[in-house]
Amino acid sequence: MTTPYIDEQVRQMPSGPGVYLMKDERGQIIYVGKAVNLKSRVRSYFRNLSKLDGKTAMLVADIRDLEYFVTGSEQEALILELNLIKRHRPRYNIMLKDDKSYPYLHITAGEWPRLEVTRRYIEGDGRYFGPFTDSRSVREVLELLRRIFPFRSCTKNLKTVKRPCLEYDMGRCPAPCSGRVAAEDYHRSIDQITLFLEGRQETVVRRLRQEITAAAAKMEFERAAQIRDRVRDIEQVIAAQRIAIKARVELDTIAYTQDGDESFVMVFFIRGGKLIGREHFLLKGTREQPPSTVLSSFIGQFYSNAAHLPPLILLETPPGDQTVLEEWLSHRRGSRVKLVVPQRGPRVELLNMVKDNARQGLEHHKLKRLLTGADDARAALDELADVLKLAAPPQRIEGYDISNIQGRLAVGSMVVFNDGKPDSRHYRRFRIKTVEGADDFSMIREVIGRRFNHAKDDSEGKWVLPDLILIDGGKGQLSAAVEALIDKDAGKTPVIGLAKEREEIFLPRQSHPILLDERSAARRLLQRIRDEAHRFALGYHTNLRQKAAVGSALDAIPGIGPAKRRALIKQFISASGVRAASTEELAAVKGITPQLARLIKESL
Repeated sequence: MTTPYIDEQVRQMPSGPGVYLMKDERGQIIYVGKAVNLKSRVRSYFRNLSKLDGKTAMLVADIRDLEYFVTGSEQEALILELNLIKRHRPRYNIMLKDDKSYPYLHITAGEWPRLEVTRRYIEGDGRYFGPFTDSRSVREVLELLRRIFPFRSCTKNLKTVKRPCLEYDMGRCPAPCSGRVAAEDYHRSIDQITLFLEGRQETVVRRLRQEITAAAAKMEFERAAQIRDRVRDIEQVIAAQRIAIKARVELDTIAYTQDGDESFVMVFFIRGGKLIGREHFLLKGTREQPPSTVLSSFIGQFYSNAAHLPPLILLETPPGDQTVLEEWLSHRRGSRVKLVVPQRGPRVELLNMVKDNARQGLEHHKLKRLLTGADDARAALDELADVLKLAAPPQRIEGYDISNIQGRLAVGSMVVFNDGKPDSRHYRRFRIKTVEGADDFSMIREVIGRRFNHAKDDSEGKWVLPDLILIDGGKGQLSAAVEALIDKDAGKTPVIGLAKEREEIFLPRQSHPILLDERSAARRLLQRIRDEAHRFALGYHTNLRQKAAVGSALDAIPGIGPAKRRALIKQFISASGVRAASTEELAAVKGITPQLARLIKESL
């Protein structure tokens, strides 16, 4: 069922290619899609509503506003769609889970490059390999390469270093800082690392054998023996990577298996007939989605961040928009990229092997989730959606608490749980500014108001709107939060209060609280969020109290001004830290003389 407002928006849409955004009643983007014909594609959502699958029906029921961008081509629409999905992470889109946290191996630019593990991909900054999903295996590769091809790992200005460090003595660095390796030899080693990571180990072995011959001809037998050991290590890696595939080509092979709303995707990286690596990824939001849509979403999101693109990608089924994807991938690679569904021969055997690995990987993942309690989180979110009558399980839950002593040094905390797990990157602390005295209700209003003010001015996606707000407290605290939300035009945001005594759940405009069973997964999750918000607020409040205590104690000491007080607090953190410091440690602080240090010690 549509509204006249939505009908008019659809009528005014152009018929060319572009990207459309669907928003809910809070103005939050809940879906991003691309289309060859914007008007035709968006109109299709509102026709034959009875024939829509369950997920699409829920999406349409939540739509309250539409927005669109016109692009010059389907490829431009694809790029814009990927960027918007990555930025807004809409609830109803298929999403690559935790895509921001995958590590890369990075060969830095500069005169003396380094090989490092990083989670930031910056286009044009040296060479990147990845992304990888297993950080432990990435670091094992890093250590292997450091043993075979020693390279610098420090970030020091080499012009200011006088002597090599312990890394040189351990044989892990050739010490370019002290001129013990020629730039030509160092860069040759970095080139060999690059070839190794590209899967061209045979080329590296061939070049190293040439170096062995040259070293032996010069009677440099010790150097020849060192290079021989490198060759042996690399050949062991090659033997471990060899798989039964006849085609000596460069390709990726992708297969997936589905479990409810998640899909487990396996990718094999084949270079020159060798399996140089495999990675698995989780997609969420795939329930009732056809394989073509799942694969199209994965290819777009994965290869938009991939450091390397092969000329051939094997798939088990054709993706949606295959032509557009091939054009976009070819543009990113700089040469032709083909998406192929093999029909016979060794490529089918390879694809079947990847499928088997995907199935086994999913079972292992499910077992791991069971052992770590991740399934409890999913059950808790499903239960919350049912109990609170939410349209979908709340992916992002924010918990709030206030901490103060009779209104002094009052602070507020905001903790964030994504998919039932704490996400400390998005925790925030608030120093209460507008409330005097012990007025917890007004403090809640201030904290919620400031949080949603940040959301209005957010252009970088740092203040994503929550699917559920949890307030530590009962009816009074909940009413204060509701008032703040209404004042900030966010009155439709689901919000509840959790009272401590009986763990009662209070809802707006509902006189009787909800009391869940003690064994309830939803109850345990809410308790954990409430306790985490309390811990975070109390920690901040304690920190401020300690600084205030040491500040007031130091203010009474002659010769201690604001600058010296700040220096002492910065060095020793708290009053007890300053009190426990020795006279010598106090005198080591900038501006503190030995005489003043003795005076501080006596005064405290």
